[in-house]
Amino acid sequence: MRSRYSAYVLGDVDYLRASWHPATRPAAIDLGKPVNWLGLKIVATHAGGGGDSEGTVEFVARYKVAGRAFRLHEISRFVRQADHWTYFSGTPGRSDSRAKATDD
Repeated sequence: MRSRYSAYVLGDVDYLRASWHPATRPAAIDLGKPVNWLGLKIVATHAGGGGDSEGTVEFVARYKVAGRAFRLHEISRFVRQADHWTYFSGTPGRSDSRAKATDD
């Protein structure tokens, strides 16, 4: 999760593509408008250890777009594939947090 966040911060589309599970990876990854990423907080993890084939990471990422602050709260599902963790899917965290403006 942290490496994917770093890839978003750096705009590294190649890494995002390589770390996305082929079954759910979009044909193209468009990072859209310039984003100023402010930080990542891991809220919880479930499974995802050495002997697991799947795991989840709940996180909150803070960012600004055009000077306005937001929070992305997601529960991401990862699947191990050939000894590498790949992002499979994500669902919103608490509904009051997704893309909610903050005062940061």
